[in-house]
This record gives sequence, structure tokens and C-alpha cells, in this order.
Amino acid sequence: MRKFLPTLFLAVACTSASITATATEQVRKGEEQQPSFFERYTNAAQDVILQGLKLVGVRYRFGGNDEDAGLDCSGFVRLVFKNSLGAQLPRTAAEMSQVGQRIDTTQLKPGDLVFFNTMRRTFSHVGIYLGDNHFLHAPRTGAEVRVESMEDSYWIKRYNGARRIIEGN
Repeated sequence: MRKFLPTLFLAVACTSASITATATEQVRKGEEQQPSFFERYTNAAQDVILQGLKLVGVRYRFGGNDEDAGLDCSGFVRLVFKNSLGAQLPRTAAEMSQVGQRIDTTQLKPGDLVFFNTMRRTFSHVGIYLGDNHFLHAPRTGAEVRVESMEDSYWIKRYNGARRIIEGN
């Protein structure tokens, strides 16, 4: 994880700088264009990821919806999407698995929701995909919000699918 986070921050910063430079150039030329599809998606995904990363280290609490008291996996995802995009997601991972667009694993993009079977039932756990086969989630009692690799054998065996919530994507 220590190797991954600096790379993630660099990618977010570079993408943001590129978008800002493009927008600045358009203003100089007198062009007031709507943001491109790529810019809209990238900005939304960056907001989601940065909001999620702010919560790394928050303790897990079953049924938790509050950063101070603790968060469970769906409470974490709901809070991130509410604070970053103003989106209201359902309360449970299973309900979230019905929202947005179903996507194939090969099409995953940062900001997508990833689902796992961790309680002997499908869609019992949810996290936010970061890119490079890593995701951010609130794992279990006694743990904290953290980044993990989806290539870990535990997660590979339990993967149920992904959904895209961010609009325009």
C-alpha cells in the first residue's frame, strides 16, 4: 500500500493539472465550452477518491454511518458519495448492487463500486475502486478504512461484480 498511495496521488494531481491547463487555454482563446465527457468523469472520480482517502484510518463499526463514531462498508461508501457528489445511495451493499450500471471487471475505472461475498451471501461487502487493482473500504470489526489489493486471494475468491454510479460514464 505504501508504494500505491504516492502513485495514486501523483496520478490524481497530474490529471487535475492537465484538465486545469486545458480549461485555462480555452478561456484564453475566448472559448467557453462545456467540460468534455472525460473531464466530467475525471473530476467526479477524483472527488470520490479524495473524499474516500480522507477517511483512511476511521475505525469500522457495524451499522456505522458517521466518521466520528465509525463506519461500516456501506456507511463508508454512502458518506463518500454524499460528501463528494451529493449522491444519496441506498443503505446496504446489497441495495447498492442494484444502483447504477453493471460493468465488467475489465472495464473498471476509479470511482466504481466493487462488491464481494464476505458473509456467505452475494453483495454483502462494498468498496470503491481506485485503479491498479486496488480498492478502498471499511473491512470489518477491529479494523479501519484502508486500501487493499483486489489481487489478494481472499478478495479474488469473493468478488461479485462492479457498478458504475458516476454519471456521464
